[in-house]
Amino acid sequence: MRWISNSVEGRKARELAGALGDLRLNVAAGTLPVLADLLIRRGIERPEEAARFLAPKLEDLHDPMRMAGMRAALERLKAAIDRKEKVMVYGDYDVDGTTAIVILKTAIELCGGAADFHVPHRIREGYDLREDVIERSAAAGVRLIISVDTGIRAFGAAEAARRAGVDLIVTDHHLPGTDGVPQAIAVVNPNQAGCDYPCKYLCGAGVAFKLAQGLMQERLEAKDQARMLMSFMKVVAIATIADAVPLVGENRVFAKLGLAGLRRPVNPGLKALLEVAKLGDGRELTSTEVAFRIAPRLNAAGRMDAARDVVELFSVKEMERAREIAGRLDRLNSERQDEERRIMESIGRRFEEEPALRDAYCVVVDGEGWHRGVIGITATRVVEKYGRPTLVISRAGDEAYGSGRSIAAFHLLNALESCAEMFSRFGGHAHAVGFALPSANVEKLRAHLDGYARARLTPADLEPQLEFERELGLDEVTPELQRALSLLEPFGMGNPEPVFAARGVRLMAPVQVVKEKHVRLRFGAARYAEAVGAQAAVTAAGSGLAVQRSATIPAIAGQSVATRETADPAPSWRSSVTFKAMGWGMKDACEGLQLLAGDRVDIAYTVGWNEHPEFGGLELTLRDVVRAEG
Repeated sequence: MRWISNSVEGRKARELAGALGDLRLNVAAGTLPVLADLLIRRGIERPEEAARFLAPKLEDLHDPMRMAGMRAALERLKAAIDRKEKVMVYGDYDVDGTTAIVILKTAIELCGGAADFHVPHRIREGYDLREDVIERSAAAGVRLIISVDTGIRAFGAAEAARRAGVDLIVTDHHLPGTDGVPQAIAVVNPNQAGCDYPCKYLCGAGVAFKLAQGLMQERLEAKDQARMLMSFMKVVAIATIADAVPLVGENRVFAKLGLAGLRRPVNPGLKALLEVAKLGDGRELTSTEVAFRIAPRLNAAGRMDAARDVVELFSVKEMERAREIAGRLDRLNSERQDEERRIMESIGRRFEEEPALRDAYCVVVDGEGWHRGVIGITATRVVEKYGRPTLVISRAGDEAYGSGRSIAAFHLLNALESCAEMFSRFGGHAHAVGFALPSANVEKLRAHLDGYARARLTPADLEPQLEFERELGLDEVTPELQRALSLLEPFGMGNPEPVFAARGVRLMAPVQVVKEKHVRLRFGAARYAEAVGAQAAVTAAGSGLAVQRSATIPAIAGQSVATRETADPAPSWRSSVTFKAMGWGMKDACEGLQLLAGDRVDIAYTVGWNEHPEFGGLELTLRDVVRAEG
C-alpha cells in the first residue's frame, strides 16, 4: 500500500493557527498548529470559515430560495394546502428516500395540509417514478405529486402525469442526464443546469429539507420554525451520513447539529431505533455509528422487504409499536448480512477461479437470483477488497438488475453514459450507480467497461493507497490533541478522520489477536525506544509492561509511562509514554510481517478515545503498519 500526503504551505498554517487562538475553542494552545494544518488541508484558510466549520449554527443554513425551482415549487405546494388538494410524496426505498418522505410529509401536515406517500417496492416496482402508480394516484383524486430523492430522469413519468392531469414537482439530487430535466411544474435539484445554489452535495433528504424549510418560513412563526428545523435536523443528519455525501458546507451543519440532537431524541421511532442499535445511552453519536449501526437497519427495510416500515417508524406515537417496528428492522438487517455474506463468498470463489476477473480494470460480476436488495452494498465490499470499479448484477431470467460502486479516479456514471444503449434504465453519481438491462447484454457490458476503464485508468490508480494528513510522532499525541481533533467531527466524505504517520516506533509487547481477525498492540514513541534501547523494550514487553511510575512523571488515562531505575532518563517524559492500538481486521497483515516485541515499525493511525470506565482513555486505531527502514 502506498502512503501519500500533500504538503501544506507553512505560512498559511501559521497564520490560521494564530487566528484560531481568538476563537475561544477551549483547546490547548499547543494543539492549534495541528488543527490549523488539518483545516488548511480541507480548504479552510480564513478564520471566519474555520469558525463556521468548527461550530456550525442553524443560522449557517442557506436561504432555500437560492435553489432553482424552489419558488415555483412552493407556490404550487401552498396552493395545494390552501385548496385541501390530495398531495402524494413519492420517494425511494433507501434511507435517503424514506427519510425525505418523513421530512416533507411532516412539514406539509404542520403547515395545514395532508399528504399520502408512496415508496416503491425494490423488487416488484424498482427504482424511479412509475407511470402506473401516477395513473392510479390520479384516479384516486391526487392532484399534486412531489418526488423526493428520485425523478430527475423520469421523462416518461412526467408525461404520464401531464396526461393524467396531475401536477408534478421533482425534488432530487442525482445528476441529470444529457437530455436535461423532465417537464414538470418545478424541478428542485442543486445539480441542474443554471442552479447556483452554494451546496451541490445535498442528499435527497437534504433537498426535501430545503423545500420543507422554505414552506415553514412562509407558514410558521419564527419560534416554531427553529424548533421544527432542529427536529428535522436529526433525520436529515442520518440520511446525509448514510448517503455518503461530502460532510462539508451545509451538509456539515446537518450532520453536526443533527448528531448533537440525537443525544435526546423525542420521536418514539428514533428512540426505539437507538435502543435496538444499542446506542440509546444519552451521549452524542458519531458518524461511524450512524453509518454502521443506524443506517443499515433503516436500509434493511427497502433491501429485504417493504420500506414503508421506515416511514411508519418515524410516524407512530406509541412506544410499543415503535419498538415492534424497530425490532423487525433489526431482524431484516441480520437477514441482509447473511445474504451479503453468501454473495461475497460466491464472488470470492469467482476471483480465485477466473484470471480475467482478477485482471479486469472494471469488475462486472453477475449471478442468477442474487438478492437485488444487497447487490449495492456487495459492490461496495468488492471495491474495498479489490480496489476496482465494480458492478454487481443479479440476473432474473431475461432481465438483469445491477448496482455499481467506484474508486476515486473513475467516474462510473460517465462510464454507463458511454454505452447507454445497453440499458433499460440507469442513473446515479460519479461513484454509485443503479441500472437494469437485458441479461443478454451483460457480456457486452463487461467487455465494454473493461476497455473503457483501461483507456482511462493506470495501474497506479488501482494500487491501494493510504492518504495521511501529516507525520506526527507519538510523543506529540496527548489528550489535549484528541480534544482538539474532536472539533473536526463528524467525519465522513470530504472531511475524513485525520490519519497520521509515525516513523520508527517500537513495538512494546507481543501482538495480541482479538476475536480471530483483529489485533491489539502497544507502541512506544521512537525517541523513547532509542533512549531505552531495543533490549530494554523487549524486557519490558516480556514482563507484560508491569512498569514502575516515577513520582515526577504524570500518568495519563489510556497511556502507560515506562521507566527504568538505573538507565539514563529518556529525552522527556512525553517520549516515554506507550500507547494502546487496535488493528481492526489486521491479523493477517501483522502475521505476514512476523512482528515481535522490540521491532521498529512505521504506523499510520488515527487518534480516538475509549469510553470504557476501566481501561478507557487515549487509543490509536491502526490504518497500516510496515517495518521501519534501516
